[in-house]
Amino acid sequence: MQKVELLSPAGNLEKLKIAINYGADAVYGGVSHFSLRIRSGKEFSFEEFAEGILYAHERGKKVYVTINGFPFNNQLKLLKEHIAKMAELQPDAFIISTPGVIKLSKEIAPDIPLHLSTQANVLNYLDAEFYYEQGVSRIIAAREISLRDLEDIKAHLPDLELEVFVHGSMCFAYSGRCLISAVQMGRVPNRGSCANDCRFEYTLYAHNEEHGTLFRLEEQPEVGTYIFNAKDMNLASHVDEILRSGVVDSLKIEGRTKSPYYAAITTKAYREAIDDYYRGEFNPDRYQAELHTTKNRGFTDAYLISRPFERNDTQEHSFALSRGTHEVAGLVMEDGEHFMCKYKIYPNEDIEIVTPLSTKVDEVDNDIATIFYKDSKPFIRFKKILTKEGRELDSVHSGNLNPIQLPAKLPPFSILRKEERLENKEMFK
Repeated sequence: MQKVELLSPAGNLEKLKIAINYGADAVYGGVSHFSLRIRSGKEFSFEEFAEGILYAHERGKKVYVTINGFPFNNQLKLLKEHIAKMAELQPDAFIISTPGVIKLSKEIAPDIPLHLSTQANVLNYLDAEFYYEQGVSRIIAAREISLRDLEDIKAHLPDLELEVFVHGSMCFAYSGRCLISAVQMGRVPNRGSCANDCRFEYTLYAHNEEHGTLFRLEEQPEVGTYIFNAKDMNLASHVDEILRSGVVDSLKIEGRTKSPYYAAITTKAYREAIDDYYRGEFNPDRYQAELHTTKNRGFTDAYLISRPFERNDTQEHSFALSRGTHEVAGLVMEDGEHFMCKYKIYPNEDIEIVTPLSTKVDEVDNDIATIFYKDSKPFIRFKKILTKEGRELDSVHSGNLNPIQLPAKLPPFSILRKEERLENKEMFK
């Protein structure tokens, strides 16, 4: 039996490496404004992206290039050059949104497989068949699709690969086809520069045009303030049901602009969910406990299992700030001997160590720190905080850009995290 693919976001080279080390089978990312996440595209230089593809291929992993923006006429010359340049790197597929760019890619890079972006809004086998006949080998289904519809598509097109989003931010608009920030901020979402206006707090008014009267509408607490703000998708508890259907080829995690911690924890949780399913040991509570440590706007299982008209819990009206049960204290560098502080660390506090897939931590006790196990989880307790150059600090905070010494070598990209104080945890539920 061929396992389903786990596809993780790679917003930059560091996050690409983290996703692969935490269990991704493939990653996706892009360079330049032809990607729908222009912010992450700016974090990836062409040279870094080439290095990322080489890093992935050396480990038997795949890289899919996002060229899924919606180009204007004056961009087509640059787009042609971009497709040719990215094809030279020999990625494993292009992710594309429009028929014209599909045609262009087939002319310029006929050997690169084509994946159709969720922005194309495929919901049925007729549309899927059209794109399949144009040479698309995989369709990333619209986020509003149901598992039953995917089964129908697979029945009609058994050789067409199907990819679905299982985790990450949801848009207020249909499959991300949003123009709110274009109207308000002049930043066009479908050209990669969404301003996330749907996350803003809004006050509602009623205006009488005949005599110009303007009334502010009073709102009940926590109802209607963040009227566009969608909860984050979380389908970890349904991975068994999705895989049991036998029609999904790839599970995709959203979040190229999110943190390295998010890339690590979401990848690890879904990797464990997939592997546990095939072993007959599926345990949703374990995956959810990890996913709730990440920053989120509240979770919903969205529409794959339940149809849109059946749902009334996909919007979060009370807040837009991301919340989670843990804070990331530090990220271990690639040398495994130092970490960069991401929050704040003091001596004599217990900090959990989260490690990449198939790695372990040995217990240590020396002048710098103690590494020990508590409830089967590794923790570190610093006795002193030393910079790479040996300077001792009373504490270290995220603004400090000095690498900090570890008491022993840890797996590269391990994460140091601290649980939020008990009094703050109620708001995360």
